[in-house]
Amino acid sequence: MSSSERAASEPRVSYLVGRLDRALRRRLDEVLEPTGLSVRQYTTLSVLRARSGLSNAQLARRSLMTPQSMSEVLAALSARELVRRVPDESHGRVMRTELTPAGVKLLDSCDRAVDGLEEQMLTELPAAQRARLLAALRSCARGLGAGIHDE
Repeated sequence: MSSSERAASEPRVSYLVGRLDRALRRRLDEVLEPTGLSVRQYTTLSVLRARSGLSNAQLARRSLMTPQSMSEVLAALSARELVRRVPDESHGRVMRTELTPAGVKLLDSCDRAVDGLEEQMLTELPAAQRARLLAALRSCARGLGAGIHDE
């Protein structure tokens, strides 16, 4: 199929993914707003739940942001006592970050809101298609080196 034929029939996958990303981010902002968390802060807390004790650089890579942005996110989360930072035992300058009980509680609350949003987004897809979509998205992310691993 030529480019002009595709343009007349179906939108590009990259266009649809981009539209979905913008809509999803806007809706995530809305559902997280009552908690006082940004999408970046929620992402950071979620990453820490999966992998406690990460350094600033590791968190930045896993959260797809710069180390400088991660430092700002961690400062805000620390100020709210949602995370605690402790020096690494073998590298004095490296700080390891972990969730506090307050961070876990808030994250659980956010997860319920995000679960509702994801359910709304996926409402037209039966379970088997949801599983295939998840597998396809993981594959696409790996194909572009987006740091998604089957861990």
